[in-house]
Amino acid sequence: MGVLPSEELVVIHPADPTVITVNCPDKRGLGCDLTRIIFEFGLSLVRGDVQTDGRWCLLVFWAVPRITTAKPIQWGLLRKRMIAACPPENQVFVPVDPDFVTSPLKLFLLQVYSADRAGLLHDMSRILWELELTVHKVKASTCPDGKVIDFFIISDNKLLLPSRERTLEVCERIKNLMGGLQSKCELKEAGPEYGGLMCTPALNLPPSVSELLSSGVNSQQNGDTPRVTIDDLLSPAHTLLQISCRDRKGLLYDCLRVLKDFNYQVAYGRLSMSTIDKGRGEIDLFITQADGRKLVDPEKQKALCERVVRDVANPLWVTVLPRGPDSELFVATPIELSGKGRPRVLYDVTLALKMLDVCIFQADIGRHTIGDMQWEIYRVLLIDSGDLSQRMHELIGERVRNVLMG
Repeated sequence: MGVLPSEELVVIHPADPTVITVNCPDKRGLGCDLTRIIFEFGLSLVRGDVQTDGRWCLLVFWAVPRITTAKPIQWGLLRKRMIAACPPENQVFVPVDPDFVTSPLKLFLLQVYSADRAGLLHDMSRILWELELTVHKVKASTCPDGKVIDFFIISDNKLLLPSRERTLEVCERIKNLMGGLQSKCELKEAGPEYGGLMCTPALNLPPSVSELLSSGVNSQQNGDTPRVTIDDLLSPAHTLLQISCRDRKGLLYDCLRVLKDFNYQVAYGRLSMSTIDKGRGEIDLFITQADGRKLVDPEKQKALCERVVRDVANPLWVTVLPRGPDSELFVATPIELSGKGRPRVLYDVTLALKMLDVCIFQADIGRHTIGDMQWEIYRVLLIDSGDLSQRMHELIGERVRNVLMG
């Protein structure tokens, strides 16, 4: 494989399905990073091929938009984001240390004051995503006078903040969304008092939530436990990891996320949706350890299989619990070892609530350490209209989970 001009690193041919080709230097975890971006843009993979010689890699994905994608896919922005995830062309293989921690992001505090309305937080999350801003933390609350005060801890994917032009662009888009002369938008750098992206102990969570997440028990099976097998005899140089499970949003991303967290390298991989058993995904991944050797240790094989089964069957956890006279929605998703949270969660959760015409009184996104895992936990206090019965709790939990899982 030879070095190509940068404009050819990522080639996208929009069609049905769209073909996305990436040809660039290799790095451990590259497949995870690219499938995460594809997932973030509301696309579902129906087929995928990954191959590398250890220095240069070729990845081809066949993708289709998900039903919940409200607007046309921004193909130019998708290509730009994928190119940014590729290593520089003058680098030949970039290893990722198991204890890898990303460079500190420059974080900003966005404060929004406006009149409340149904679906406001969902529309805000869409605008922030269109502005190429990543939301890391949220505190949103409704005042007795019907006004809302929202605090977002964000980072700028364009790396243009805090320039005056970029600040004005962000605030103008938000004010246009809010409407009204009384809407306000303030944007400034977030100081250390806001906690950055550090995970904190989950001291204020209900005991039932903390206990279930710390136990690792999967109480929300989707009705189809994945079949995961390992074969270290088929290939003389690689270990074959085979996964068979129901298709859903972010399936390949979740598989590759586990391998990235374990610091394993994919030499060759293939994803295909079964034409015989519609809706079932088959994934074959030929992997090596960080030292380039096969995975032959039975204990390491067992740990990998258990983690893949857990994260593929249940990559997120959803429940609705009573909170005095009100109701509170909890959504928990694991955080990558690199510090990245799961994409689209805020957008999809607020979309599900908007579809059910359920209003949000308060919302909070925080990062917590529970057991040996780091979690991003979304807490949404729902406005009780008198209809939030146990059956409604179940309906909200089911709808939120279905939108998140696709």
